Amino acid sequence: MGIAGVSANKLEWLQIAKAVAEEKSIDKQIVLGAIEEAFERAAKMRYGAELDIRAFLHPETGEMSLRRDMTVVEEVTNEYTEISLATAQLDDPDVVLGAKISTSLPMIEPSRVQTHMAKQVITQKTREAERARQYEEFKDRIGEIINGIVKRVEYGHIIVDLGRAEAVIRRDQALPRENVKPGDRIRAYIMDVREEQRGSQIFLSRAHPQFMAQLFAQEVPEVYEGTIQIVAVARDPGSRAKIAVYSNDSSIDPVGACVGMRGSRVQAVVNELQGERIDIIPYTEDLGTFIVNALQPATVSKVVIHEEDERIEVVVAEDQLSLAIGRRGQNVRLASQLSGWALDILTEEQESERRQQEFRERSALFMEGLDVDEMVAQLLVSEGFETMEEVGYVELDELTSIEGFDEETATELQTRAREYLEKIAQEQDAKRVELGVEDGVLEIEGVTLPMTVIFGENEVFTVEDVAGLVPDDLTGYVEYKDGAKVREPGLFEGMKFSNEEASDLIMRARVHAGWISEEDLQSADEADDGEEAENPGAYKAPERAIDAAEALFKTEPGQNKGTGA
Repeated sequence: MGIAGVSANKLEWLQIAKAVAEEKSIDKQIVLGAIEEAFERAAKMRYGAELDIRAFLHPETGEMSLRRDMTVVEEVTNEYTEISLATAQLDDPDVVLGAKISTSLPMIEPSRVQTHMAKQVITQKTREAERARQYEEFKDRIGEIINGIVKRVEYGHIIVDLGRAEAVIRRDQALPRENVKPGDRIRAYIMDVREEQRGSQIFLSRAHPQFMAQLFAQEVPEVYEGTIQIVAVARDPGSRAKIAVYSNDSSIDPVGACVGMRGSRVQAVVNELQGERIDIIPYTEDLGTFIVNALQPATVSKVVIHEEDERIEVVVAEDQLSLAIGRRGQNVRLASQLSGWALDILTEEQESERRQQEFRERSALFMEGLDVDEMVAQLLVSEGFETMEEVGYVELDELTSIEGFDEETATELQTRAREYLEKIAQEQDAKRVELGVEDGVLEIEGVTLPMTVIFGENEVFTVEDVAGLVPDDLTGYVEYKDGAKVREPGLFEGMKFSNEEASDLIMRARVHAGWISEEDLQSADEADDGEEAENPGAYKAPERAIDAAEALFKTEPGQNKGTGA
């Protein structure tokens, strides 16, 4: 694109504006404004940068004119942009303060330097308008699949021509080992559209889990219509993936519909993803069954759910262990991402050994604390007693119901258990005082002596210190690091202390510290009760599944069965 002097055909500016606007898909008025600004800059270089100069390009004739504006003031402080009222009234007696007086300036013949500057101004303004148009056009299309043509490949990043815009598939969002070259047609997921310093940027992905979900929506009419919902997706891009599906119509098999006749539907998705293996898992609200399905093709013997620390133990036969774990842990990792729970894979032999170890440890605790022989201790463990508190404070008939335990024996066992607990309590209280934990901490409802010792060992000494904690400090939390799920332990790790209990304890500490009133706490409890009443018995596991895969899978509203979404 060039810029000529005033001797050129006056219609040339209109022709330039029209051509650029059509090429860049922007408003012609923006280009005309850029041309006017270019002439204003050139005129200021000729007449003086201090002057207020305006250029006007007639949209019909192409006539360019220059005018100098001055503001009418009482007393002039800037002789370049202001004119006194008295002077202005010599030409126009009706002029008033604040009015603009515009005078015509001779048109200029731009020099080579000025012409180059004009080119830069027009180019810059055009690019800014193009980027703004591009952002407005694509900002509401995040989550769609789009087709484009590979323009070039730079250091593993794929630049894609979308016709009216340009986008990029970054190296970490491309499929590993996928060989693309300029001119190839490519499909990708619009992952993000951002306005950055150098302009709007459109980021595409072929590795995003939602890309697979959208591909299934294109290939499976039932998914597109919403009859079948995709609850979650977990991917190891280019290698393997698991997708959980649910049917709102009991007469439609969600797995069969996604597979298609002779595998035609799933094969179309596999071909697009360069041969990525896809396990289609039927979603069910029964978490144990869902985990069994998610670990396919391995056969699971038993599933043990640990709600308190969001962990699931999966027991498999020895010959199924490698299949359950998968190559480099791929199968169990994808199953964990799909469900949102940490999965521990054990063989039947390992589980048996662990249970035997727990049995021995509990037996040893009762033998020492109750001063009984091994047979009595093992009998208590076999009957389900796990702690000394259970022995000391259960109803007496629960002990007398054990074969061989009469009332006298049961009473003696409870007496010994309580004496043992009292002794331990005295030791813990002495430890608390030694660590410097104030007595007020013990007055917080729900705080026990073992907790105060833990507080002291972690420099939580006062009621205010407890009030300043958050639930995650007590229970721990899970986060993703380098794509792997990592658990950060809390102060009460291993104490079967739930997030709800942690929140209640901290709120009571804040009441005790005077930060909030008892009425505030009661109002919050009533609000929680009201919310629970609106969603009685809501199933929580799918929420964890979606939360855990949040960085990997963006679920659309209403896509999750039983999640309250």
